[in-house]
Amino acid sequence: MARAPASADLFTAVAEPRRREILEYLAPREQPVSAIVAALDLPQPSVSKHLRVLHDVGLVEARRHGRQMLYRTNADVLKSIHDWTNYFERYWRRQLLRIKDRAEEMEG
Repeated sequence: MARAPASADLFTAVAEPRRREILEYLAPREQPVSAIVAALDLPQPSVSKHLRVLHDVGLVEARRHGRQMLYRTNADVLKSIHDWTNYFERYWRRQLLRIKDRAEEMEG
């Protein structure tokens, strides 16, 4: 079975580290592509490619301002990822408690 393109899946889109960097950079405020290129020291074609993937899955929104395109993180779509991963938090906590208990047993 063929693998779906990154643009078809939120989780595949955020699996790429550079895309997560871009999302983090855009979180506080919208930015033009040139600012992303400069701040993250990435080639412009690479940033544009990543922005296209993020835009296709709805993780970033774009608006034209004169000749520039400004991009910003779409927090509503990110919330769906947060909600899904949050479901597993109870399992992480349980595992951390087991590790803590085991370490305390080894100390005593």
